[in-house]
Amino acid sequence: MLTPDQAQDRAADIVRRARAAGADAADAVFAANASSEVSVRLGALEDVGRSEGSDLGLRVFVGQRSASVSTSDLSADAVATLVDRAVAMAHEAPEDRWAGLAPEGRLLRGTAPLLDLADRDEPEPPALRDAAARAEEAARAVAGVTNSEGAGAAWARSVWALATSHGFAGAYEATSHTLSASVIAGGAGSGDGSMQRDYAFHATRHRAHLDSPELIGQTAGERAAARVGAGRAPSGTMPVVFDPRVGASLLGHLSGAISGSAVTRRTSFLLDSLGQAILPPGVTVIDDPHRPHGLRSRPFDGEGLPVSPVSIVSGGMLETWLLDSASARQLGLEPTGHAARGIAGAPGVSTTNLYMEAGHVPVETLIDDIAEGIYVVELIGQGVNPVTGDYSRGAAGFLIERGAITRPLAEFTIAGNLKDMFRALTPANDLVFRHGVNVPTLRIEGMTVAGG
Repeated sequence: MLTPDQAQDRAADIVRRARAAGADAADAVFAANASSEVSVRLGALEDVGRSEGSDLGLRVFVGQRSASVSTSDLSADAVATLVDRAVAMAHEAPEDRWAGLAPEGRLLRGTAPLLDLADRDEPEPPALRDAAARAEEAARAVAGVTNSEGAGAAWARSVWALATSHGFAGAYEATSHTLSASVIAGGAGSGDGSMQRDYAFHATRHRAHLDSPELIGQTAGERAAARVGAGRAPSGTMPVVFDPRVGASLLGHLSGAISGSAVTRRTSFLLDSLGQAILPPGVTVIDDPHRPHGLRSRPFDGEGLPVSPVSIVSGGMLETWLLDSASARQLGLEPTGHAARGIAGAPGVSTTNLYMEAGHVPVETLIDDIAEGIYVVELIGQGVNPVTGDYSRGAAGFLIERGAITRPLAEFTIAGNLKDMFRALTPANDLVFRHGVNVPTLRIEGMTVAGG
């Protein structure tokens, strides 16, 4: 696989070719990756995979017209054809007065930050198989677990490079190590005959930071076993507590609502909320692209702009939209360094390591005064209206009675409006960084629960 410097040279070369072929401006992305994965089920090897590949994407501008093309064929003839085709397509494209490269004066100059995103510890397939087997064995050893959907271990290395015709060229390398297990508990011997599935998963940039297979497996098994015998939830208006695994989805709805495309198209339930309180006082949401070995860390954005930690919500107040250059021009604002670029197409926007800061109360205190409520561990379906903020999701979890988590529940619905939910939110103090989006346990008052 190419080094970051070699990938950067590839991207810069195709930009030069596009300019020579008649493009007024261009940018190019080069991505290369290699990965290995092994899965086991019921103690037997189920699958072994290995993949390697490279892709090249080119975007060209002729005046205010643009076109994007991509290929995984990197032969000289294919690249030459790609360039000619892109310029020809741009001549025929409709004009877009907002499209264009990022402002030249805003480009990242100098040395990019060192984020420690890659290690040199590439596990061999036997080591991956051993880790997966140990995880599944630990999960199946938990009392109540009766079957397995399998366990898997994987490793991947990627290189991503971006070059533009107005002076930016950069590249970086990242690795990932993942381990997961998924098992089933219950069945014929569980009293009511019901079966419940759950899982555990961990991903890190460095292999040394990965949870042990035994911990992954035990966690998966205990989660599944705890859900056996799930009954019906009560119906009514009550507090709902979101486990961090599912609470992170609320930040996904927030970031989607403040993205440039949602704002410019006026399809956001937070359309008029910039500079307004959208969360309770004291609640802060941060996007941190510089987090060392973070799962979504990056030294520059998808248009070559510098990135830095930013408070999206500070003390409850919405501080910024998430803007690429096109949406920033449309709104008369500056891009925020949140552009995200795939191989094909124009940039969109994306957060990096997004998280809500921890609150000040333990989880036990957070639920201590709940006479009757719901603790949610799984969300089902996509019942969220991004324009109005109306929220309705299928869910599973546990009943909270007199301040204690008691029996498991399944097949119920929780509903509300995201604006109201955000304002009625209280975070616990148990924030842990395990994913690209992280939150502590969250309590939301006054949600509507409909039992199955």
